[in-house]
Amino acid sequence: MPRDSRAPAPTLGTGDALLVVDVQNDFLPGGSLAVLDGDAVIAPLNRCLADWRARGLPVFAIRDWHPPEHCSFRSQGGRWPAHCVAGTAGAEFASGLALPPSTVVVSKATARDHDAYSAFEGTDLDARLREKAVRRLVVGGLATEYCVLDTVRDARARGYAVAVLEDAIRAIDVRPGDGQSAKDEIARLGAVLIRGDALVGRGSP
Repeated sequence: MPRDSRAPAPTLGTGDALLVVDVQNDFLPGGSLAVLDGDAVIAPLNRCLADWRARGLPVFAIRDWHPPEHCSFRSQGGRWPAHCVAGTAGAEFASGLALPPSTVVVSKATARDHDAYSAFEGTDLDARLREKAVRRLVVGGLATEYCVLDTVRDARARGYAVAVLEDAIRAIDVRPGDGQSAKDEIARLGAVLIRGDALVGRGSP
């Protein structure tokens, strides 16, 4: 997929859900596993959240919710610093994120000895989406090449159409270019990359 190409924004309606992935304090500037410019996803997500709320469409907020000795932590032989420990301030959603009261919160990677990047892995997200007759996911959050990509991969494998909000994702880029490679993979998976500002207001209220 060419780097400067964009898919036309879809028209929203019944069957669409917004998935907000891991917009938690520990992934924001100042957090223990900060994503560069991670807080830049909040404004475009909030525009979409307001639109979703006005339409009465479902919103799902995904979060890491780790036990204190999670296997992904360096202290346990993992690759990451301790982050998003359940019940701590670092695990809270960003204070500026305007999640509506009806938001469904899904916690992942809750077992000490099992890591999970995808919002589907080890959770009941798929069942919850099907209960609401969701057919298409609009996804934004952190980080592009980890939890966003893995969530998109699993969503496509389960038959969901997927649109990713390119202005509402940010990469860790442990290796330069990881984020762009993830976006290329998202496109190869059959998901579309769109901008949230092109999405807001499209479709029936």
